[in-house]
Amino acid sequence: MSRDHEAEQANKDRVGAAFDAWATGTGGPFDLLADDATWTIVGNSPVSRTYGSKAEFIGTVIEPFNARMSEPLVPSVRHLFADGDWTIVLFDAQATRRDGAPYRNTYTWYLRFGPDGAVVEVIAFFDTIEFTDLWQRVDPA
Repeated sequence: MSRDHEAEQANKDRVGAAFDAWATGTGGPFDLLADDATWTIVGNSPVSRTYGSKAEFIGTVIEPFNARMSEPLVPSVRHLFADGDWTIVLFDAQATRRDGAPYRNTYTWYLRFGPDGAVVEVIAFFDTIEFTDLWQRVDPA
């Protein structure tokens, strides 16, 4: 196994373990982020743009998102891919919104690992119509 392939597999393993922890409520992929990681949400949702740090992204998107749920989001990974420093995860996720309706979405995240093993850049794609409906119709707790 080449050194590059070993690094790609190690990154896939880290992402897979983080998603397993997220699914069981014991951690998650945001734990992999460097403090200065950038996170870009592609599309036209109310939160689509690039965030310049882990704290900005968590505070602006993740905390308000979670506050709109009565049950936490649970991911189910379909596929993990790796190419060089990039690891791509395709996953479905579902939760129950505070208004009792289900939230279901499919996501693809591109995660770039830095030399220290932390994720330094993420580019996220998902159904922005589903997300926007949640964001506009459900007030955070």
